[in-house]
Amino acid sequence: MFKSFIQGGFEGATGYNRHGEWIDQVAATQHDLEVDADYRRLREAGLLTAREVVRWPLVDRGGGLYDFSSLDPFLLAAEKHGVEVIHDLFHFGYPAHVDLWSSEFPRQFADYCEAASAYIVGNTSGPYWFTTVNEPSYFSWAGGHVGLFAPYGQNRGYELKVQLLKAAIKGIDAIRGVCPQARIVNPDPLCRATAPLSRPDLTDEVECFNEDTVFQSWDILSGRLMPELGGSPEHLDIIGINYYWTNQWEWGNDGPLEPHDSRRWPLSKLIQRVSDRYHTELLITETSHVGELRPVWLRELSVEVESLLKDDIPLRGVCLYPILGMPEWHAREEWAQMGLWDLQTKGLRLHRELYQPMMEALDSLKSL
Repeated sequence: MFKSFIQGGFEGATGYNRHGEWIDQVAATQHDLEVDADYRRLREAGLLTAREVVRWPLVDRGGGLYDFSSLDPFLLAAEKHGVEVIHDLFHFGYPAHVDLWSSEFPRQFADYCEAASAYIVGNTSGPYWFTTVNEPSYFSWAGGHVGLFAPYGQNRGYELKVQLLKAAIKGIDAIRGVCPQARIVNPDPLCRATAPLSRPDLTDEVECFNEDTVFQSWDILSGRLMPELGGSPEHLDIIGINYYWTNQWEWGNDGPLEPHDSRRWPLSKLIQRVSDRYHTELLITETSHVGELRPVWLRELSVEVESLLKDDIPLRGVCLYPILGMPEWHAREEWAQMGLWDLQTKGLRLHRELYQPMMEALDSLKSL
């Protein structure tokens, strides 16, 4: 389905963080300056498919005017090195003239999706893969419920989620109007919570989260929930599963469940539930760990993935994300070394240093 089962994702979050600071992870990692070499490294590592962001705030000038010059180096590098790209059109950041709460937002986003997909189709050879709204569940919580990102909503998470999914559905329609053969990847976190052992009274609340809330975005896209918004199985298309070590936790407590906590479910079991619910193709769109735990995580992941493939679950790939180290969203002076390449400052440039233990661990995934 994809050029490579193992893929690389370049962190592309834009927007305003909890401190009101503008973040642009493409610029912060100097991926905009190093894109040609970054894609060459991907190819040399055997990763021929990438997740990449189109930075909506840089492209959309308002009034129907779009400037895609910031995208050109990425399109050229992908074509040059034979890397196919899943283009992410909205990764948290949005233009200043857009109000996510307004009734105009879905139409504005659809117009942008039409323009962006037309530009990409007109300047690349395909195949064409798009993500409209990245992680609507997480972004609606972070930006609509607890105010971690703009638009800094408080207790309006579900309202923002519905807005994002209205926009996503219209955006998908716009893309398909330009390119009927385009495939859509819809990433969202796959999470599971558990009630504290001392609080069995929370079991029903936790199960509501696990059985309903976790799946709301995909349910709306597929038309299972709020069908009046226009969702359908064709809109859901490929489910993108974002899964990190933090995605299982005890309800009401900070921090993830410990790796050997008996209440932690295997990833294969979680993904099996997604497959049983939607009966569509799946992609692990984000996964990684930090520091020395990266190769451990990959080897454990390979066991889970092998189990899924043996059971004929339609899992089409695994995207290592982020593929480069990156600054923390809300603490820009701190770096998270989560990628296949760590970033080290040398003069004015960020040097890419291969993390060899992670590369060696990749062999267990490449053999699947």
